[in-house]
Amino acid sequence: MSKTYVRVDDRLIHGQTIVAWCPTLSIKEIIAIDDESAKNSTLKSIMKMGVPPSYNTHIVTTEEAKTLLTQETRGNRLVIVKYPRILPDIAEEIMCVESIVLGNIAKREDTIHKVSGATGIFYLSDNDVTIMDGLTSKGIDVFFQQLPNTSRTNWAAFKKSL
Repeated sequence: MSKTYVRVDDRLIHGQTIVAWCPTLSIKEIIAIDDESAKNSTLKSIMKMGVPPSYNTHIVTTEEAKTLLTQETRGNRLVIVKYPRILPDIAEEIMCVESIVLGNIAKREDTIHKVSGATGIFYLSDNDVTIMDGLTSKGIDVFFQQLPNTSRTNWAAFKKSL
C-alpha cells in the first residue's frame, strides 16, 4: 500500500528533496503546494528542472492539491508545503499521512519563535504552533528532521525549545 508523507519546507523542491528524502522514502510522486509558485510558469519550470523524470511531479495550488490528494497513487507520495498555514486547508486530504516532517522555514512577519538547536533556519508563528498542536492531537506524527540520516525530534520535545 502506498504511503503519503508531508514535509514543511519553504524551499519546496530542492536538492535535499531529490537526493535524500525521495530515495529514502521510496517516493514516486511529488506534490508541491504553493499558490504563488503554481501560477508562475517560469518558477514551475525552474523547480521541475532538477527533478528526474522518474518522479511524477506536480506544483499546484491548494485547490488543485485537494483533487490530486484524493486520487489513488501507485507509489509513495511526498507532499511539500512552504508553511504550516497550508495544512488546515488540506487537513481532510492528509489525515492518513505517514508523518509530517518539519524542515526549513525562514523568518516571516508573523514569526516570533526561533527554534533553538535546530540546524538550518526554523521560525514559527503562534498560528504555526497551534496548527502543529492540532495535528498531533489527531494522532499525526509530527517531527523535525533536517535530513533522513540526521536525528529527529518529535513535536512535544521540539515545542519545549520554543
